[in-house]
Amino acid sequence: METSWTWGIAAVWVGLALVASLLSIRFKMSVALVEILVGIAAGNLALLLDQYHLFGLHWQLKPNEWIAFLAGFGSILLTFMAGAEIEPSLLRKSLKVTFALGFASFLAPFLGAALYAYFVGGWDWNASLICGIALSTTSVAVVYAVMIETGLNETELGKLILAACFVTDLGTVVALGACFANYNWTLGLFAGAAVLVLWLAPSFVDWFFRRYATHMSEPGVKFVFFVLFALGSLAALANSEAVLPAYLVGLALAGVFARQRETVRRLRTTVFALLTPFYFLNAGMKVQLAALWAGLGLVVVLLGVKIAAKVVGVWPLARLFGMASRESNYTTLLMSTGLTFGTISALFGLNRGYIDEYQYSILVTVVIASAVVPTVIAQTWFKPEIEPLVAFESSSLANTSPASGASGKAAFSGSTPEASQDAPPPTQVK
Repeated sequence: METSWTWGIAAVWVGLALVASLLSIRFKMSVALVEILVGIAAGNLALLLDQYHLFGLHWQLKPNEWIAFLAGFGSILLTFMAGAEIEPSLLRKSLKVTFALGFASFLAPFLGAALYAYFVGGWDWNASLICGIALSTTSVAVVYAVMIETGLNETELGKLILAACFVTDLGTVVALGACFANYNWTLGLFAGAAVLVLWLAPSFVDWFFRRYATHMSEPGVKFVFFVLFALGSLAALANSEAVLPAYLVGLALAGVFARQRETVRRLRTTVFALLTPFYFLNAGMKVQLAALWAGLGLVVVLLGVKIAAKVVGVWPLARLFGMASRESNYTTLLMSTGLTFGTISALFGLNRGYIDEYQYSILVTVVIASAVVPTVIAQTWFKPEIEPLVAFESSSLANTSPASGASGKAAFSGSTPEASQDAPPPTQVK
């Protein structure tokens, strides 16, 4: 009987994942967003049915131990893949602008949301920190989908936005790990092991993949899993979060995985088909609609705080670095999105007892809204056209001087004036 219930539970969860996948294709939405929404609907429907003991059955969809493991493994691999998707050359090319925009995009909403939750919302300090971290994020998944859809991923502007989003999320995962870690020997052990792994991993993993590239058993992927589990266990020992080393390892191995595209494709299929649905469905099932309805006003206010803080942090810098008003608005709005790391941070707070179910429901709803509202506004009213983008490129080139070598397009791209002139023009998007 126990085995039949196990497979039955698995069938329910995978069935919900299938429904979410079909809905995301039908309505052309992020599958992660739809999985969260399906989890919210299924979890609250199950609570309602269980309340009335329909057919005398227990209808709750609380995750058991193995579902919790798959969900946790999914969040670790999702974070690792996000880091591994970064093009190292892209970060080096526009390091100054990328870091400035990305760091401001993290810091302003982190401080704004945390201070609002503490001084106005009446949350305790740990809950306020979780609020600030969860709302500091930028959704790389949403931004990347928009870039591909519009063709902006082929432009200097699109590449800059993507790189800045990665910096923002790096700030988020570092803050999540640093704010709640135990500052004792366990943190020292974790930090020392992480530094050693990040130093040695790129060359060793590159050699390991080349040595065992043709084996069907994928020893290279298993070695990466071993590293992620080992560092994750040390992070947990220090009361940190396993997604922190996963993101850093992904960043360190980005160059290696850029040469292992077929491996990345297979790994991505495994992650998104099997593991991440358990994570996002589980995150959605923890949202209580009754609590959400009671705090609907707070949802609107926190969403406004996040977007306003992003505007204060990002927009002036975008203008300072030579972007036209339209591109500055567009960049700011896309960097106001949030999804994956926002839900990871909120779920971390709930699982560790830093926030309650009411606060979790509020934060996840704000995160979901931030994935939709800024994107719609940006795509509807501020999507870059040919003329503004050309003007931006022209003005950047005009500001470039041999003496400075660090203004205009040279500063924007991180290249020299000569390299800027020799480079092919970026794709323009209508």
